[in-house]
Amino acid sequence: FLDYEANPAPKTEFDLGPATKYPPDSRTLLADIPAILVHNDDGFSALSLTCTHLGCTVEQNKDEFICPCHGSHFDLNGKLLHGPAAQPLASLRIETTEDGKLILHTD
Repeated sequence: FLDYEANPAPKTEFDLGPATKYPPDSRTLLADIPAILVHNDDGFSALSLTCTHLGCTVEQNKDEFICPCHGSHFDLNGKLLHGPAAQPLASLRIETTEDGKLILHTD
């Protein structure tokens, strides 16, 4: 009881399972994080879907991401196209373990 945390810190490490689960040339929505996992010729990368303006979750609309809260637009690589956000979407770190699993880090 004495070590109970009323507001636990948010999770910053996510086990995405085996890398083979994500085929080449794929873009996988990770709605619970929120992020998108990209697997291309360069390997794996991930992009946060949290708007850099005030933290709303952006939504994909054809060839861009749009923030439903205040209208910021980002291209599919996270580059800022139109504010009020002043920064691009954050790139997230992906680690491949020795046994072939993907670990996504949000910190």
